[in-house]
Amino acid sequence: MPSGGHACSEVFRLAMRRRWIPKNNLLRKTFLKTFDELDLIAPLKRAIADEKYTTPTPIQAQTIPAALEGRDVLGCAQTGTGKTAAFALPILNEIGGEHRKAAPNRPLVLVLAPTRELAIQIGESFATYGKHLRLRQVLVYGGVSQGNQVRALNRGAHILVATPGRLIDLMDQGHIDLRQLEMFVLDEADRMLDMGFLPALRRIISELPNRRQSLFFSATMPPKITELSQSLLRDPVTVNVTPKSTSVERIAQQLYFVEKGGKLKLLEKILVDEKADRAIVFTRTKRGANVLAEKLDRNGFKAVAIHGNKSQSARQRALEAFRRNKVQVLVATDVAARGIDIDGVTHVVNYDIPNEPESYVHRIGRTGRAGAEGVAISFCSDAERGELREIEKFISLKLPLAPNQPPQQPRDPNAAKPKSGKGARRAPFRGGGRANRSGSHAAAAGSQTSRRPRRKQRAKQIN
Repeated sequence: MPSGGHACSEVFRLAMRRRWIPKNNLLRKTFLKTFDELDLIAPLKRAIADEKYTTPTPIQAQTIPAALEGRDVLGCAQTGTGKTAAFALPILNEIGGEHRKAAPNRPLVLVLAPTRELAIQIGESFATYGKHLRLRQVLVYGGVSQGNQVRALNRGAHILVATPGRLIDLMDQGHIDLRQLEMFVLDEADRMLDMGFLPALRRIISELPNRRQSLFFSATMPPKITELSQSLLRDPVTVNVTPKSTSVERIAQQLYFVEKGGKLKLLEKILVDEKADRAIVFTRTKRGANVLAEKLDRNGFKAVAIHGNKSQSARQRALEAFRRNKVQVLVATDVAARGIDIDGVTHVVNYDIPNEPESYVHRIGRTGRAGAEGVAISFCSDAERGELREIEKFISLKLPLAPNQPPQQPRDPNAAKPKSGKGARRAPFRGGGRANRSGSHAAAAGSQTSRRPRRKQRAKQIN
């Protein structure tokens, strides 16, 4: 999959060729320079002043004026660029100035997000920007009981922020009716595709009224997402925000070659020597995240783990502790790679090299957000060199070696190479007489007995 900027440029070119975006409705030549230029309602201006916002980010400068005019928007921008304010402010300005009462189970606005963490962060942003408005919002996501969510929907909500799975569940139960919806936001559409939500998205979009305003955001534009945007948007304004330096380029990346047994010691040294005040460490497995967090905690580093097997309340406690600097290290799996939006992350450490090159970009994007600088460090064992090559090919960059590389442990030249292929792991039956068959069965039984410890050992290594 191409990187965000290249993919967005490609969909922009295809859009022009297919003529589904008129030329005169492309990007505006004069962009918003300050928030004071916007004709926003007074409560929103107060909230913006409270947050000390003065200059909009590029995605905000190009999206907000078009959205305020009621236009559909196709926004192609990476995470950490200020997308939430780009759609939250126009929404709050539209419904906040009308003083309408919220109808039970019939929201006026639906914001769809791929993960619970992102849905919660979007909800927090709406609460911050809309704190001087008398609007109700409800968050709907899985991993918790639906009881409180249903009761909140019954009381009425102007804005509904939801993840696809729980939204469809509540729609099927009759707790959500989208027929009065006026504004629809699809955030991080490519992430939803990665998580297998495309059928759910099509189902939800089919339930939306024809007369609505739609805002569509994605960091990349693979063909299926392009097709989805064409079916969702009408005469959209296209906003293609490609930063002068991509997220990968503005992050100081370093590579250590270190075997598995030396990774913990190296990580602890980095946390001390490099003054990593707020670090996110990524592991490949959930068990690995738990084990690493426990070891760091025992060795004097305040650490907490977050992954898909944690309850929603545990995940939120972990994120809140990390956000408030109560813990120094957040150990995470890729489920959190795009779900974490916390300012001031100084370091990202790939304790395990990710299997997918895209995950590398998503991981290191947790630092260097909103134009800030950051440090991304990767630990690569000999067994992970293949994944490293794929990442370097994907980002078109050879990761620079960090100074002070740990001493390498030479591989044992006499070590037996692991056998490959199904035939090397099986003792298949070969035809013959009764004596041969019995002998073969006996050999097979012996082979199975001898294999069991190795199977357990392999399972232990994988977990």
